[in-house]
Amino acid sequence: MIRVAALALVLGLGAGSAQAECRQALALALDVSGSVDAREYRLQMGGVAAALDDARVRDKLMAMPSAPVRLMIYEWSGPADQAIIIPWTTIDSEATLDGVIATLQATERRDATPGTALGVAMIEGARHLRQQAECWKRTLDISGDGKSNLGPRPREVKERVAASGITVNALVIGIDNPGMGDIRQSDIGELSSYFRAEVIVGPEAFVLTALGFADYARAMTEKLIRELDGLVLSRL
Repeated sequence: MIRVAALALVLGLGAGSAQAECRQALALALDVSGSVDAREYRLQMGGVAAALDDARVRDKLMAMPSAPVRLMIYEWSGPADQAIIIPWTTIDSEATLDGVIATLQATERRDATPGTALGVAMIEGARHLRQQAECWKRTLDISGDGKSNLGPRPREVKERVAASGITVNALVIGIDNPGMGDIRQSDIGELSSYFRAEVIVGPEAFVLTALGFADYARAMTEKLIRELDGLVLSRL
Protein backbone atom coordinates (compact mmCIF):
# COMPACT_ATOMS: atom_id res chain seq x y z
CA MET A 1 0.00 0.00 0.00
CA ILE A 2 2.99 2.33 0.51
CA ARG A 3 3.85 2.25 -3.18
CA VAL A 4 0.21 3.07 -4.06
CA ALA A 5 0.21 6.11 -1.77
CA ALA A 6 3.58 7.25 -3.09
CA LEU A 7 2.44 6.91 -6.70
CA ALA A 8 -0.66 8.98 -5.96
CA LEU A 9 1.55 11.78 -4.65
CA VAL A 10 3.93 11.59 -7.61
CA LEU A 11 1.09 11.69 -10.13
CA GLY A 12 -0.61 14.55 -8.34
CA LEU A 13 -3.93 12.84 -7.77
CA GLY A 14 -6.28 15.29 -6.10
CA ALA A 15 -9.63 16.97 -6.19
CA GLY A 16 -8.87 18.78 -9.45
CA SER A 17 -8.15 15.57 -11.36
CA ALA A 18 -11.12 13.78 -9.81
CA GLN A 19 -13.49 16.52 -11.05
CA ALA A 20 -12.25 16.46 -14.66
CA GLU A 21 -14.66 15.03 -17.22
CA CYS A 22 -13.72 11.46 -18.06
CA ARG A 23 -14.31 9.75 -21.38
CA GLN A 24 -13.31 6.27 -20.22
CA ALA A 25 -12.41 4.46 -17.02
CA LEU A 26 -10.13 1.55 -17.87
CA ALA A 27 -9.17 -1.09 -15.29
CA LEU A 28 -6.49 -3.62 -16.23
CA ALA A 29 -6.60 -6.89 -14.25
CA LEU A 30 -3.40 -8.97 -14.44
CA ASP A 31 -3.25 -12.70 -13.65
CA VAL A 32 -0.47 -13.49 -11.13
CA SER A 33 -1.75 -16.92 -10.09
CA GLY A 34 0.48 -19.95 -9.54
CA SER A 35 0.64 -20.80 -13.25
CA VAL A 36 2.52 -17.54 -13.89
CA ASP A 37 6.23 -17.96 -13.13
CA ALA A 38 8.76 -15.19 -12.45
CA ARG A 39 9.78 -14.85 -16.10
CA GLU A 40 6.17 -14.68 -17.24
CA TYR A 41 5.33 -12.13 -14.56
CA ARG A 42 8.10 -9.89 -15.84
CA LEU A 43 6.94 -10.31 -19.44
CA GLN A 44 3.38 -9.44 -18.45
CA MET A 45 4.34 -6.35 -16.44
CA GLY A 46 6.80 -5.22 -19.09
CA GLY A 47 4.22 -5.95 -21.76
CA VAL A 48 1.69 -3.58 -20.21
CA ALA A 49 4.38 -0.90 -19.89
CA ALA A 50 5.42 -1.37 -23.53
CA ALA A 51 1.80 -1.24 -24.71
CA LEU A 52 1.15 2.03 -22.85
CA ASP A 53 4.38 3.44 -24.32
CA ASP A 54 3.41 2.53 -27.88
CA ALA A 55 3.03 5.70 -29.96
CA ARG A 56 -0.43 4.66 -31.20
CA VAL A 57 -1.70 4.06 -27.66
CA ARG A 58 -0.17 7.32 -26.45
CA ASP A 59 -1.92 9.21 -29.24
CA LYS A 60 -5.28 7.74 -28.31
CA LEU A 61 -4.80 8.40 -24.61
CA MET A 62 -3.93 12.03 -25.31
CA ALA A 63 -6.55 12.55 -28.03
CA MET A 64 -9.06 14.51 -25.93
CA PRO A 65 -7.43 16.55 -23.14
CA SER A 66 -10.77 17.99 -22.01
CA ALA A 67 -12.00 14.49 -21.15
CA PRO A 68 -9.02 12.22 -20.38
CA VAL A 69 -8.94 8.50 -19.68
CA ARG A 70 -8.69 7.27 -16.08
CA LEU A 71 -6.55 4.17 -15.64
CA MET A 72 -6.01 1.68 -12.83
CA ILE A 73 -4.12 -1.62 -12.76
CA TYR A 74 -4.46 -4.46 -10.26
CA GLU A 75 -3.17 -8.00 -9.86
CA TRP A 76 -5.37 -10.99 -9.05
CA SER A 77 -4.89 -14.63 -8.09
CA GLY A 78 -6.69 -16.41 -5.20
CA PRO A 79 -10.10 -15.40 -3.77
CA ALA A 80 -8.61 -13.08 -1.13
CA ASP A 81 -5.55 -11.97 -3.07
CA GLN A 82 -5.88 -8.87 -5.24
CA ALA A 83 -3.46 -5.95 -5.10
CA ILE A 84 -3.54 -2.51 -6.71
CA ILE A 85 -0.41 -1.58 -8.64
CA ILE A 86 -1.65 1.69 -10.16
CA PRO A 87 -4.53 3.44 -8.33
CA TRP A 88 -7.06 5.42 -10.36
CA THR A 89 -4.94 7.88 -12.32
CA THR A 90 -6.13 10.55 -14.75
CA ILE A 91 -3.94 10.28 -17.84
CA ASP A 92 -3.91 14.00 -18.62
CA SER A 93 -0.27 14.46 -19.64
CA GLU A 94 2.72 12.63 -21.11
CA ALA A 95 4.48 13.01 -17.76
CA THR A 96 1.65 11.24 -15.93
CA LEU A 97 1.72 8.38 -18.43
CA ASP A 98 5.52 8.17 -18.10
CA GLY A 99 5.08 7.87 -14.32
CA VAL A 100 2.68 4.94 -14.74
CA ILE A 101 5.06 3.20 -17.15
CA ALA A 102 8.03 3.71 -14.81
CA THR A 103 6.06 2.23 -11.90
CA LEU A 104 5.17 -0.87 -13.94
CA GLN A 105 8.79 -1.33 -15.01
CA ALA A 106 9.96 -1.10 -11.40
CA THR A 107 7.26 -3.31 -9.87
CA GLU A 108 8.57 -6.52 -8.34
CA ARG A 109 6.55 -9.66 -7.85
CA ARG A 110 4.97 -10.04 -4.44
CA ASP A 111 4.03 -13.29 -2.75
CA ALA A 112 0.64 -14.35 -4.08
CA THR A 113 -1.62 -17.34 -3.49
CA PRO A 114 -1.53 -19.86 -6.35
CA GLY A 115 -5.27 -20.16 -7.05
CA THR A 116 -7.16 -18.76 -10.03
CA ALA A 117 -10.23 -16.92 -8.73
CA LEU A 118 -11.44 -15.40 -11.97
CA GLY A 119 -14.97 -14.72 -10.72
CA VAL A 120 -13.60 -12.77 -7.77
CA ALA A 121 -11.32 -10.81 -10.13
CA MET A 122 -14.38 -9.81 -12.16
CA ILE A 123 -16.27 -8.69 -9.03
CA GLU A 124 -13.22 -6.72 -7.90
CA GLY A 125 -12.95 -4.97 -11.27
CA ALA A 126 -16.64 -4.05 -11.23
CA ARG A 127 -16.22 -2.66 -7.71
CA HIS A 128 -13.35 -0.43 -8.80
CA LEU A 129 -15.24 0.76 -11.87
CA ARG A 130 -18.28 1.73 -9.79
CA GLN A 131 -16.04 4.44 -8.34
CA GLN A 132 -15.94 6.04 -11.81
CA ALA A 133 -19.67 6.20 -12.54
CA GLU A 134 -19.40 9.61 -14.25
CA CYS A 135 -17.11 8.34 -17.03
CA TRP A 136 -18.71 7.97 -20.46
CA LYS A 137 -17.55 4.36 -20.69
CA ARG A 138 -16.20 1.92 -18.11
CA THR A 139 -14.08 -1.05 -19.21
CA LEU A 140 -12.53 -3.97 -17.38
CA ASP A 141 -9.64 -5.50 -19.30
CA ILE A 142 -8.86 -8.88 -17.71
CA SER A 143 -5.87 -11.08 -18.60
CA GLY A 144 -5.68 -14.78 -17.79
CA ASP A 145 -3.89 -17.98 -18.74
CA GLY A 146 -6.33 -20.53 -17.29
CA LYS A 147 -9.85 -21.32 -16.10
CA SER A 148 -11.15 -20.38 -12.69
CA ASN A 149 -10.58 -23.01 -10.01
CA LEU A 150 -11.44 -21.18 -6.77
CA GLY A 151 -14.30 -19.01 -5.58
CA PRO A 152 -17.47 -18.30 -7.56
CA ARG A 153 -17.38 -19.27 -11.20
CA PRO A 154 -17.36 -16.44 -13.75
CA ARG A 155 -20.77 -17.57 -15.03
CA GLU A 156 -22.16 -17.13 -11.51
CA VAL A 157 -21.11 -13.47 -11.30
CA LYS A 158 -21.43 -12.45 -14.94
CA GLU A 159 -25.02 -11.23 -14.64
CA ARG A 160 -24.19 -9.15 -11.57
CA VAL A 161 -21.18 -7.62 -13.34
CA ALA A 162 -23.27 -6.89 -16.45
CA ALA A 163 -25.88 -5.12 -14.31
CA SER A 164 -23.25 -2.58 -13.26
CA GLY A 165 -23.16 -1.26 -16.83
CA ILE A 166 -19.51 -2.01 -17.56
CA THR A 167 -17.79 -3.73 -20.48
CA VAL A 168 -15.50 -6.68 -19.77
CA ASN A 169 -12.91 -7.66 -22.37
CA ALA A 170 -10.38 -10.49 -22.08
CA LEU A 171 -6.81 -11.20 -23.10
CA VAL A 172 -6.22 -14.96 -23.12
CA ILE A 173 -2.60 -16.06 -22.77
CA GLY A 174 -1.65 -19.34 -24.43
CA ILE A 175 1.32 -21.61 -24.13
CA ASP A 176 4.75 -20.08 -24.85
CA ASN A 177 6.43 -23.12 -26.38
CA PRO A 178 5.09 -26.68 -26.28
CA GLY A 179 8.67 -27.94 -26.32
CA MET A 180 9.31 -26.34 -22.93
CA GLY A 181 6.88 -28.73 -21.27
CA ASP A 182 4.59 -26.01 -20.00
CA ILE A 183 1.23 -27.78 -20.05
CA ARG A 184 -0.89 -25.30 -18.12
CA GLN A 185 -2.89 -24.54 -21.26
CA SER A 186 -2.80 -26.98 -24.17
CA ASP A 187 -5.60 -25.56 -26.28
CA ILE A 188 -5.84 -21.79 -26.58
CA GLY A 189 -8.99 -22.16 -28.66
CA GLU A 190 -10.76 -23.91 -25.79
CA LEU A 191 -9.65 -21.28 -23.29
CA SER A 192 -10.72 -18.47 -25.61
CA SER A 193 -14.15 -20.06 -25.92
CA TYR A 194 -14.36 -20.31 -22.13
CA PHE A 195 -13.59 -16.61 -21.68
CA ARG A 196 -15.99 -15.70 -24.49
CA ALA A 197 -18.84 -17.69 -22.93
CA GLU A 198 -18.27 -16.98 -19.23
CA VAL A 199 -16.21 -13.81 -18.78
CA ILE A 200 -16.73 -11.05 -21.33
CA VAL A 201 -19.66 -8.70 -20.85
CA GLY A 202 -21.23 -6.01 -23.05
CA PRO A 203 -22.41 -5.69 -26.67
CA GLU A 204 -18.94 -4.71 -27.94
CA ALA A 205 -16.96 -7.04 -25.66
CA PHE A 206 -14.22 -9.15 -27.23
CA VAL A 207 -11.47 -11.69 -26.56
CA LEU A 208 -7.92 -11.37 -27.89
CA THR A 209 -5.18 -13.97 -27.56
CA ALA A 210 -1.46 -13.79 -26.86
CA LEU A 211 0.59 -16.74 -28.10
CA GLY A 212 2.46 -16.99 -24.84
CA PHE A 213 3.73 -14.31 -22.50
CA ALA A 214 6.41 -13.38 -25.04
CA ASP A 215 3.53 -12.20 -27.26
CA TYR A 216 1.79 -10.33 -24.45
CA ALA A 217 3.05 -6.82 -25.31
CA ARG A 218 1.79 -7.09 -28.90
CA ALA A 219 -1.61 -8.42 -27.84
CA MET A 220 -2.04 -5.80 -25.09
CA THR A 221 -1.13 -3.02 -27.52
CA GLU A 222 -3.73 -4.24 -30.00
CA LYS A 223 -6.27 -4.55 -27.20
CA LEU A 224 -5.71 -1.03 -25.85
CA ILE A 225 -5.95 0.47 -29.35
CA ARG A 226 -9.25 -1.31 -29.90
CA GLU A 227 -10.62 -0.33 -26.48
CA LEU A 228 -9.65 3.32 -26.83
CA ASP A 229 -10.65 3.66 -30.48
CA GLY A 230 -13.71 5.61 -31.53
CA LEU A 231 -14.68 7.34 -28.29
CA VAL A 232 -13.55 10.81 -29.35
CA LEU A 233 -15.32 10.76 -32.72
CA SER A 234 -18.46 9.16 -31.32
CA ARG A 235 -18.66 11.82 -28.58
CA LEU A 236 -18.20 14.64 -31.07
